[in-house]
Amino acid sequence: MRVIVADDSTLVRTMLQETLDKAGYEVIAYDNGSDALEAISNGESRLAILDWMMPGYSGLEICQQLRDNRASQWVYAILLTAKDHPDDILRAFEAGASDYVSKPFREAELLARIAVGARMIKLQTELAQAQRLESVGQLAAGIAHEINTPTQYVGDNTIFLKDAFKDLNDTLTQCDELLKAARSGSLTPALMENVEQAWNNADIPYLRDEIPEAIEQTLKGVEQVSKIVRAMKDFSHPGGGAKTMVNLQEAIETTIAVARNEWKYVADIVTQFDENLQEVSCFPGELNQALLNLIVNSTHAIGDKIGDSAEQQGTITVGTRLLDGWAEIFVQDTGAGIPESCRAKIFDPFFTTKPVGKGTGQGLAITYSAIVDKHGGVLDFKSKEGEGTTFFIRLPVSEPCGATL
Repeated sequence: MRVIVADDSTLVRTMLQETLDKAGYEVIAYDNGSDALEAISNGESRLAILDWMMPGYSGLEICQQLRDNRASQWVYAILLTAKDHPDDILRAFEAGASDYVSKPFREAELLARIAVGARMIKLQTELAQAQRLESVGQLAAGIAHEINTPTQYVGDNTIFLKDAFKDLNDTLTQCDELLKAARSGSLTPALMENVEQAWNNADIPYLRDEIPEAIEQTLKGVEQVSKIVRAMKDFSHPGGGAKTMVNLQEAIETTIAVARNEWKYVADIVTQFDENLQEVSCFPGELNQALLNLIVNSTHAIGDKIGDSAEQQGTITVGTRLLDGWAEIFVQDTGAGIPESCRAKIFDPFFTTKPVGKGTGQGLAITYSAIVDKHGGVLDFKSKEGEGTTFFIRLPVSEPCGATL
């Protein structure tokens, strides 16, 4: 595993490098905080040992930068310091440090703390994957329910048409006998009575009204199932890991369709599309995941606000607009809003306001990584407690196609 080391002391830097080299770590060493921060921001490593005091940025300032700028990849930062007063340690953790090691460091302690950091990073990666799988599982259950409804009335109508055909066939058989008798001049009152009886048993006026409606409902059901399948195909198999031109309106409508079972019980969805903004270069799979996370997040926010009320429905508004060289997508909800105390943390990995067992706290962290880290875009929000939240995705419209993840 790669570790970034930043310390302005050549002796300490050399000792750290030798210790980590012997333990099998790949070391990238810097003598100042500015270069170390740039390397971390560029994703060269998610595990860093930072001297508290050094030129450029101090280790404390790097931790604050990563926290305040919502680093797209969570970084396990260990501060190396001679400060061991409880107030200093508290200050380090408040700044965003994950751990600290006192100078002069002991090799065993340093390696133990680095091992903890490596395990934490591995756990965060696994949780991120679990969040994606959780989303897929929820979608699969919802889509199964969405497909089941039209499939059920397609089946019911098919059974009705089968029975109706039997009744019609019996009536037509009697009519055929009547026609033959009329042609041969052997028409009898009994034969006419049989035709009338078959007509009444089949209830022909009823079938005339119901059969066209059953056929129409069946065709609509088949089209609804086809639409869901097409949406799921577009969502889950968007065409590789390279940037391609994507129609934002189609991408949004596909995601709304796929997530329908999540939102339909608590909210109505309204779309507002800018006709001047059609396609943008992006990674389709990453954008779809980000949109899905935001729509599901809005659904949960509204659900938390209205509770179990069957009479209330919230509103989720999803739209696009062209804004100063950016393609903007906004997702607005009428949920409870984000408390002021939580707003600085909502993109942090593991952060969640949900009860234990109700979420991994990875959804918005994954969304932030997809938009900011992988697209070079912007993810922001505004919120008012009691009224709702709007998330804004901004993607550069001039970004070329062909780039890969």
